[in-house]
Amino acid sequence: MLKALITGITGQDGSYLAELLLSKGYEVHGVIRRASTFNTGRINHIYQDPHEVSKRLILHHGDLADANTIRKLLYKIQPDEVYNLGAQSHVRVSFDIPEYTANITALGTLRMLEAIKDYQEHVSKKVRFYQASSSEMFGATPPPQSETTPFYPRSPYAIAKVFAYNTVVNYREAYNLFAVNGILFNHESPRRGETFVTRKITRGIARIKAGLDKKLYLGNLEAKRDWGYAPEYVEAMWLMLQQEKPEDFVIGTGESHSVKEFLEAAFAHAGLNWKDYVDFDSRYYRPTEVDNLAADSRKAKDKLGWEAKTKFADLVKVMVDADMKEARTS
Repeated sequence: MLKALITGITGQDGSYLAELLLSKGYEVHGVIRRASTFNTGRINHIYQDPHEVSKRLILHHGDLADANTIRKLLYKIQPDEVYNLGAQSHVRVSFDIPEYTANITALGTLRMLEAIKDYQEHVSKKVRFYQASSSEMFGATPPPQSETTPFYPRSPYAIAKVFAYNTVVNYREAYNLFAVNGILFNHESPRRGETFVTRKITRGIARIKAGLDKKLYLGNLEAKRDWGYAPEYVEAMWLMLQQEKPEDFVIGTGESHSVKEFLEAAFAHAGLNWKDYVDFDSRYYRPTEVDNLAADSRKAKDKLGWEAKTKFADLVKVMVDADMKEARTS
């Protein structure tokens, strides 16, 4: 039985990846941070009683800021694959806590790779490593963006991701690690965090329809993003680690849509006019903005056989319908 270790398992991508790996027969280990409240809502449906002998999803307390714990987990679990999805992942928040963002998002990746390097040297077991890189690294570079497009990061988050990306490349070349970067463009789902703009919009619509809120407050509506469906993107992560040699891949739909377009489509699907409910709040604007991201994923299609199936309009409907259902049942 193959073993996988996932950091960030309680996030959107981590939960979908855990489901995928369990369906493929893996034993899945997830790293969670200690908190005073339960933070495992996205994976509760696949988590088994730890007293059951047959359990294949096992959770461990840890933190990407703690190199010692990372090393201990590697020796304890002895994984075949490691997926580093953990990060301070909110771009706007990274302007407010840049040092913490760098510590977790950038140095956390370095700690993981250094631990894997040492583990392989002592145990002589190969580990395949996936790093969750981000389209935000391209920043102000005009679209379409591919694996050869120069980076121009525009936030502390993106800068930290560029550091992590280059660390992966360096450890791959210097120490012959099987380490890859998945440069994923925006990917959404009903499990998206509620402070991210797509989910903020769809959840806001559901609350307005339910009579719980009267207004939705947003920032820049002109920014354009390449939005795909998260469950499809975790399959690309897995495919990258099944290749004969480690390579980096851009993953996206190739389509670019503005926040305003998402807003219009979402409200229209709910039978509302967004102009009646949306106001603006300057606090949600970034000091430096990323204007337009659109993926060139031809390499992924050619080498991985992967391409996005869920298009923009369908993604909007899936998210609105899910939040409307949740609002009716809660």
